[in-house]
Amino acid sequence: MRTESGFLAQGPRVGIRTFTRQDAEEFTALAAASRALHAPWLFPPADPDAYASYVDRLLDDPTRHGYLVCERGDGRISGFININNVVEGAFQSGALGYGAFAPAAGRGLMSEGLTLVVRHAFTRLGLHRLEANIQPRNEGSVNLVRRAGFRLEGYSPDFLFIDGAWRDHERWAITKEMTERRGESLGA
Repeated sequence: MRTESGFLAQGPRVGIRTFTRQDAEEFTALAAASRALHAPWLFPPADPDAYASYVDRLLDDPTRHGYLVCERGDGRISGFININNVVEGAFQSGALGYGAFAPAAGRGLMSEGLTLVVRHAFTRLGLHRLEANIQPRNEGSVNLVRRAGFRLEGYSPDFLFIDGAWRDHERWAITKEMTERRGESLGA
């Protein structure tokens, strides 16, 4: 368990911080215990070797940024949010991937964490747009981005290869201007 000192940003109940190799035991135990919650949408690394490979990609690839959503006070991991496929230049965009762990599910911690990651992306990372591609029947994920102010922009048939098949996805997105229009403070 970690303390609040390592957070990049904090809300009332959670903070976000980067992944570390030292998180392997806690992360993989939570991933294994959350299989029923995640299937068939998501398959986070549930063993030390898979976790090491996953974290190496997050830490070594400048087009990826990975954040753990952790409860304030005791630092327990509630979930994770990654910004993948970051493109700079005129695009300034990234694609989100995320998951809550079973002990945090339904408690609003990921909503708070996503707000922190969006703010971090639009300020510290200098991005303009974030996109989440979600399988239409994944109601929890759709509700999460909807609460965060994302808008439905379209439908992509056979978009991602997940659990042995090409899956259709809805495209949800948010821009920096959308958060500003809603009067959210992006503060750095």
